Amino acid sequence: MLAPDKFKGSLTAPQVAAHLAAGLRQVRPDIPLVTMPVADGGDGTVDAVVESGFARFSTTVSGPVGDRVVASFAIRDHTAVVELAEASGLRLTSGKPDATMALTASSLGTGELIKAAVERGARRVVLGLGGSACTDGGTGMLAALGVRFLDEHGHRLPPGGGSLRRLARIDASAMIRVPVTVASDVDNPLLGVRGAANVYARQKGAGTADIDELESGLAHFASIVRRDLDVDVVDRPGAGAAGGVGYAALAFLGAQVRPGIELILEQLGFAEQVTGARLVITGEGSLDRQTLHGKAPVGVARAAAAAGAPVIAVAGQRALSDEQLRHAHIEQAYALTDIEPDPEICMAQAGPLLEQLARDIAANWLGDKAISDEAGIHA
Repeated sequence: MLAPDKFKGSLTAPQVAAHLAAGLRQVRPDIPLVTMPVADGGDGTVDAVVESGFARFSTTVSGPVGDRVVASFAIRDHTAVVELAEASGLRLTSGKPDATMALTASSLGTGELIKAAVERGARRVVLGLGGSACTDGGTGMLAALGVRFLDEHGHRLPPGGGSLRRLARIDASAMIRVPVTVASDVDNPLLGVRGAANVYARQKGAGTADIDELESGLAHFASIVRRDLDVDVVDRPGAGAAGGVGYAALAFLGAQVRPGIELILEQLGFAEQVTGARLVITGEGSLDRQTLHGKAPVGVARAAAAAGAPVIAVAGQRALSDEQLRHAHIEQAYALTDIEPDPEICMAQAGPLLEQLARDIAANWLGDKAISDEAGIHA
């Protein structure tokens, strides 16, 4: 079973799986393969679920800085998978992030995707959070769903977290309501030193003064939510995800927050598919300490271990010890830098190098001896 995440900046998860399959088949064309690219709720989540049978729908929505962008969502059995990065992702901004973008970037397009999914018949939404450009507390997303955020004169607030300090009243009477489950590996609260602004806004272009302004705006927003909706979820794990979009989903949509990879594997039917697998290959661009905190390879390894299947991983580079890998249920790891020490070449030639690694994996794990040993075990 091939269940890798993307190699960020080089290959999508489906492309990683395709190159692995090509390399394995060069050595063992007789081995049956099940391909199931995965994601943890961030970039590539829609691609991963489409590869496993969800139907893709594309529409034009508002980008994070007001331009129009084409974005996709996926539906199967009345469940929609919406990826924030498709509509409100940092990758959609042109040029280097700056203070203006940090204060005005909006999650409006994400709400427009949810609305489009509901109009397509979705009765439940899995909302993947990751890679956002905004720190607007999810107000843009909610505005697309019918919530009005008004200043003291009754005017709608302009987009972005920079305007939240002017919020005077919230009108959620016309809000489109749909059950939402948030897929995220972020457990930050909305506010404080571990909150959305202090931890993530700098990478979105905010300077120190901008971070203070965003933090103040989010705190004021939360106080109005407490007053007008009698809801207080600022300290809930995941409220700080995607610049506070997690908070909006919790406070207004009654969302649950679950580990991204766990939820996506559930949607893909991984537990059923992995039964009987003799080997599972997972991976991502970099196997490092972040991998150990709920990233896709560890989630895959845990689920595979529960089914009794051995797991190995591939990566662009590896910074984890054998002991750390074993503790994460990964028996061995293969990195592109093992065969090509230049990281730039690894990025540019990731596909062919992955096929080379896959040939080594086939020889080491799927050779005649491995098959004979397995046959003896099952006999």
